[in-house]
Amino acid sequence: MDESRDEITDKVLEVKHLQVEFVHDGEPHTAVKDVSFDVCRGRTLGIVGESGSGKSVSCLAVMGLLPPQPRCRVQGSITLRPEPGGGAVSTIEPGAHVSMIFQEPMTSLNPVQRCGPQVMEMLLAHEKVPHAEARRRVIELFEEVMLPRPEKIFSSYPHEISGGQKQRVMIAMALICHPALVIADEPTTALDVTVQKAILQLLRTLQKKYNIGIIFITHDLGVIAQIADNVAVMYKGQIVERGPAGQVLYHPQHPYTKGLLACRPPLDSRPKRLPTVKDYLENTVAESLAEPEKNAAPALPPDGDKDGTPLLRVRNLDVTYALETSLLGKVKKTLKAVDGISFDIYRGETVGLVGESGCGKSTLGRAILQLIGRSAGTVEFEGRPLDRLSRSERQALRRKMQIVFQDPYSSLNPRITIGQAILEPLRCHGLCADDRERRGRVLSLMQQVGLSEEWFDRYPHEFSGGQRQRVCIARALVLQPELVVCDESVSALDVSVQAQVLNLLNDLKEQYGYTYLFITHDLSVVKFISDRILVMQQGRIVEQGPSDQLFAHPQHPYTQHLLAALPRL
Repeated sequence: MDESRDEITDKVLEVKHLQVEFVHDGEPHTAVKDVSFDVCRGRTLGIVGESGSGKSVSCLAVMGLLPPQPRCRVQGSITLRPEPGGGAVSTIEPGAHVSMIFQEPMTSLNPVQRCGPQVMEMLLAHEKVPHAEARRRVIELFEEVMLPRPEKIFSSYPHEISGGQKQRVMIAMALICHPALVIADEPTTALDVTVQKAILQLLRTLQKKYNIGIIFITHDLGVIAQIADNVAVMYKGQIVERGPAGQVLYHPQHPYTKGLLACRPPLDSRPKRLPTVKDYLENTVAESLAEPEKNAAPALPPDGDKDGTPLLRVRNLDVTYALETSLLGKVKKTLKAVDGISFDIYRGETVGLVGESGCGKSTLGRAILQLIGRSAGTVEFEGRPLDRLSRSERQALRRKMQIVFQDPYSSLNPRITIGQAILEPLRCHGLCADDRERRGRVLSLMQQVGLSEEWFDRYPHEFSGGQRQRVCIARALVLQPELVVCDESVSALDVSVQAQVLNLLNDLKEQYGYTYLFITHDLSVVKFISDRILVMQQGRIVEQGPSDQLFAHPQHPYTQHLLAALPRL
């Protein structure tokens, strides 16, 4: 059936038979294959898929930001209609008619330029307006995107404002020239659930006001359910399913879509294992779902556990930072990042530590591991105060306490192979007779965490994000520690890879009896993996309890606020 003239003119973007090839060493590699979609004014198209599926490449082609030939070949047609009923634009001009909100605002904003002038720069490049008029419009837009103290943020550098505020600056930059189409590339991936909810509400409000078409790229179907009118699911460079959001999310047809939906940790149950996309693509999901649900861990008495004493005991812990010092070095202003925290961790359990960015979660984890100093309080491991250990005793303790950092790429040395990175702790602690024996131990561990032995001599940049995180997990576990701190270790991963890593952590815990302190801002993840949960706000623990109990009957208003902000299907 032919489209009516009204339907055609209502479309702000039409992409037909898009194909993108990257040429490496003379060999073409297809990143996007025969992709077609359209976006209407005032509507949002959600493009969903894992990393490498072609989502961002498709939209970079729309923006005209791909490398030139011969490094990149683009085929197909891209048609933009900036004005309703107006003619098509063959050459897309980013910033004037189309703008983009990138995933990581800290790397997208110039760190040596103040926020206001960066947004003004976009306006002055596309419109001939006086400098004073440009400043006024930017401050008005800062107010519209609900930035607090717009005048102050106008003069602030990116590092002086929070992640959510940086993302609002990026939204203002995208809207300053009143574009017809905005492409939002994973704009909420690294944000807390409360900030994420506010950003999604803001985008919907601005879309309605200015009648903007939006392409929203993400791997999180919970987020897509909150904002998208239509959904396109991409897998290996192709669209495998499309349709209205309700149809795709609640009645998925393709196994890949079913897998993406199923591998999100559920909020209404606690399965022993999460199904993965691979289970659905290989039709082995029945075996995965046959696993029984986990029973909630019983509340342990405050003065002991199954073995009699806590593995880790934290009492009245404070961590204070100096914010301002005099010329003579005297501290004039301080920030108490961790304020009088006390809790126990028992052997063989997983304790989740949850809260928004800036609440002190990571600072607490690092203080427990003695990676940063503390201002007051005590930390005891196996009944021994850590501040009373000798240097040799402290070195021996390092073997028993390890950490998996949030960003696997920056926590691996890019100049050494992943095999050497895993082997290095063994050499530092003088374990095993020689490097041959150490290599054998590393190869065995690589197999256990799902890494091929053949990858021993490969470098970090040759792996995906999920594979690099497995390398970091192997490096932390090679010393067979008793306590592992996982600091936002799955927050930047696709939901499918996240499910694999969470299953891996649970398998290793069951096999070797590891104890985890799991730090995250993702409440669905923390419910799945944790026996007990600590909720942290502004440096203090405001609520704690067994996982199921805390989710079913949250007592503190802050916990209730976090749960209310969760994106749900």
